Amino acid sequence: MKTFKKFGAILAATILVGTAAPTFQIAGTEFNVTTEVAAASQAPEIKANAAFAIEAETGKVLLNQNGDTPLGIASMTKMIVEYILFEAIEAGEVSWDQQVSISDYAFKISHDTRLSNVHLRQDETYSIEELYQALAIYSANGATIAIAEAIAGTEPAFVDLMKEQLDEWGITEYQIYNSTGLNNSDLQGNIYPGSAEIDENTMTARGIAEVAMHLVNDYPEVLETTSIPKMTFREGTSDAINMSNWNWMLEGLLFERENVDGLKTGTTDFAGASIAGTAEEDDMRIITIVMNADGGETDKGARFKETDKIMDWVFANWEFLDVYKEGDIVSEAGTVAIDQGKKDSAEIAAGSDVTIVVPDGTDKEEVTAQYTANPELLNGEDQLTAPFKKGEEIGKVQVSVEGEDLGYIDGNEGKEVSAVTTEAVEKANFFALAGRWVGNFFSDLFANIFN
Repeated sequence: MKTFKKFGAILAATILVGTAAPTFQIAGTEFNVTTEVAAASQAPEIKANAAFAIEAETGKVLLNQNGDTPLGIASMTKMIVEYILFEAIEAGEVSWDQQVSISDYAFKISHDTRLSNVHLRQDETYSIEELYQALAIYSANGATIAIAEAIAGTEPAFVDLMKEQLDEWGITEYQIYNSTGLNNSDLQGNIYPGSAEIDENTMTARGIAEVAMHLVNDYPEVLETTSIPKMTFREGTSDAINMSNWNWMLEGLLFERENVDGLKTGTTDFAGASIAGTAEEDDMRIITIVMNADGGETDKGARFKETDKIMDWVFANWEFLDVYKEGDIVSEAGTVAIDQGKKDSAEIAAGSDVTIVVPDGTDKEEVTAQYTANPELLNGEDQLTAPFKKGEEIGKVQVSVEGEDLGYIDGNEGKEVSAVTTEAVEKANFFALAGRWVGNFFSDLFANIFN
């Protein structure tokens, strides 16, 4: 359960009887949650321009409120920087203890008192690790630029890496101009070539949720830092700065909620007060996105209240359901037709264990499965061509819950797993194939005559 300090009281997630159902969008299609989502209770209406929630491991979408409209992402941008940094360290391109000199650009930004920063000096060097801690905990903009320059040489070159990473993930609805998420007008002329003075990074709530999902899944160690509520930068030196995490949902901070351990806030005039949050309860990790919380410019707790509302509802209304064990027959997907085999059809089995996230109270009878054959194994008429071995992958199966339409972060309607054969099927001999051909010929002939 969560605990709150002063000013931390929030609205309950349960919507009172008689309250109008909120309208949500999926790929531009509006629907009413109470009629088209099989959750145990109505989803809360989040007071923000967009809200989104997913289960982190599977990418199951749990809530989507205007999640496919590009909006400002501000310092949530820095999650992409974190990912590229971890990747560069893993590849040996940089190291945590590598010392970094501060450029004129990073220096000037770090001394802009209007922005979140730790003041950097040009007569000192800084380790990648301490610059990263300043980024992750205090959203320090000068430190972020210094990391970008250490990895790519210049910030524009680093922005190109950011775009390449987003493209690799299949995220398309974005505009990225810098590593910090600041408005270009704050960068003192150091803007990406071809961009305008007022440009600012944008992405959809779905897109930024996918960034967060890749970050926590591929580099879960990021949570060791994003969960730190307070730290002193350059402790023991004359440059020491007390950093308090801008994520006020962490332990000991104003809107503390148990089990929250990240992830990244973002605030600009254009983007409003936003946050990518994450928490784990009962072995389920969720990622939540709130973009431009209503009244966030004056109510500094607005984004945290709305995030808490999402987390309350998600943890109360979604659960894991074990559907198949590896090798189980997926009867819901039907059978596949076989060409030139000793058998003319075969059952489909799950190539791995299948656990999906479902509305609370869902049972296995509500599960559906859609099979898609591997086109390389087809004969051109939606038939698998024999022979094939037992356990051979013959395509994919998407597993979902009937009537639950939120889908997955990648756009799939269900969780996709490999489909395999339950038994080996040998190729039929010449005489069997010939007899089958003759039988089919006369069957078709008589059908045409009498029809």
